[in-house]
Amino acid sequence: MHNNQAMTTSTDFVPAEIDATRWENLQPLYQALLDRKLHCENCLEQLLLDRSELDATTSEAQANLYINMTCHTNDEQAKNAFLDFVENVEPKLKQISFELDQKIAKCEHAANLDPLRYEVLLRDIKADVTLFREENIPLQTQDTKLGQQYEEICGAMTVEFRGEEKTLPQMGRYIEETDRGTREEAWRLVADRRRQDHEAISDIFDEMIKIRHQTALNAGFDNYRDYMFKAKHRFDYSPEDCEAFHRGAEEVCVPVMRKLNGERKAALGVDSLRPWDLAVDAKGRDPLRPFDGADELVSKTSQLFHRMDPNLGSMFDTMRGGGCLDLESRKGKAPGGYQYNRDRIRQPFIFMNAAGLQSDLETMIHEAGHAFHSILCNDEPLVHYRHAPIEFAEVASMSMELLAHPYLDEFYVQAEADRARRGHLEDLAKMIPWIATIDAFQHWIYTNPDHTREQRTAKWLELDERFGPAVDWSGLEPYRETSWQRQLHLFGVPFYYIEYGIAQLGALQLWLQSRRDEKQALANYENAMRLGGSRPLPELFAAAELKFDFGPDTMRGLMDEVDRELQSLPQ
Repeated sequence: MHNNQAMTTSTDFVPAEIDATRWENLQPLYQALLDRKLHCENCLEQLLLDRSELDATTSEAQANLYINMTCHTNDEQAKNAFLDFVENVEPKLKQISFELDQKIAKCEHAANLDPLRYEVLLRDIKADVTLFREENIPLQTQDTKLGQQYEEICGAMTVEFRGEEKTLPQMGRYIEETDRGTREEAWRLVADRRRQDHEAISDIFDEMIKIRHQTALNAGFDNYRDYMFKAKHRFDYSPEDCEAFHRGAEEVCVPVMRKLNGERKAALGVDSLRPWDLAVDAKGRDPLRPFDGADELVSKTSQLFHRMDPNLGSMFDTMRGGGCLDLESRKGKAPGGYQYNRDRIRQPFIFMNAAGLQSDLETMIHEAGHAFHSILCNDEPLVHYRHAPIEFAEVASMSMELLAHPYLDEFYVQAEADRARRGHLEDLAKMIPWIATIDAFQHWIYTNPDHTREQRTAKWLELDERFGPAVDWSGLEPYRETSWQRQLHLFGVPFYYIEYGIAQLGALQLWLQSRRDEKQALANYENAMRLGGSRPLPELFAAAELKFDFGPDTMRGLMDEVDRELQSLPQ
């Protein structure tokens, strides 16, 4: 495998103290790159390095503004600073980046660059050049602003629960309570709160669909799906491959999920399984509470990684202190969780809404996997290669969740650790159908852009019948119809979802490796992650000794292994 660290030339092209949130500071530097004469391939290589440093600086400025805005959606100054960048810097950046891409793509010396080193970069640049349309810049700005509005609406959602104001993530713990009345009360409160804003959210989404369809038409595509496959550099799989994943989810995982839910219904002794019955322990045991507060979460996670692999433990510890973590849920904080790399200082940032749940522990380990990926390819001089394709980036995070299984005793006694492992494996059977639901929904939405809201609802219900957990929604139909609105990817990062499914199958393969030889599996993990995005997707999978395939046959083999493990774990 080619070593992506081969070229480590440093550059001091960008002033250390630049304020990269201001276009007047960035413009002269980008212009200097555009004006630079290129006499040979060495000149072109230096341009790529200097541009990388400048792009990293700009990316980090945007990252910091986004982080600040999502941490404080109720802070007008943070919101306005982010929107100012989106409106006044990003459009100009897109235009000048296209001009730079054009310069590189047309450069006669590009053919003399090391093909193994530059193949992926030049391929991606050429694809971006063919997609670029100046008239799409204001549309993309509008799309980003609509996404921020969605975040703001969701961030403001709270409910009054038994005399206390709670954020929706904080309500997650009550859906796990053994008392069915408490679960129903909590579920209905959250569903009612979401329902209050469903019209406003649908308005935002309708506008997004229009904008996105127009973006695709402007770039010469029939629909936004086909445009996004190229924009996301999906060179190694097609919409047909995604449909094969949908079939696999339907044939392999849905029956497992529904069988597990049948067992759950019997164990709970209920006449019908309702939406608030899906997260409680079926045996009536108290919910798993792995930690109390962010400090305990961080300290125990550190111990877990140190035991798994001292190198991973050390990497995790670099994030403790120094503004790399914002973990606890609070009012005014955006929903969800993410890891965002600050590309110039080369430090990851982890954001989440921890409320003391097992799912929060999984999120912490998941986002730490992304952070390890960032850190492992930190020596890569080209920022483009410090970001892997999402299909592989998610292998970094999802495999960590599975590789952590033997070490969950940091948080639990043995019986609880077994419960957590079992719950996680059972969740895979639920997660893969949900990924197929969201992906199939997006394929339909964007290949049928003129659909009505009624048609969209009908399609959503049809997909829920095909892939859903088969629960009893009687009397709750309005909530079911708009349940897609809680999936923030549909709003902020369209077509980013199938990647979780592709990566989960890769992560399961790595998990099987670890059961045979944990040390080798971790070595494969670190070797592959060090490559960043410097090789095509199938080669990144191969570097970790994984097969790049996500059809029904691969899924069946892996889920059979999951089933075998479930048989061995106590109920």
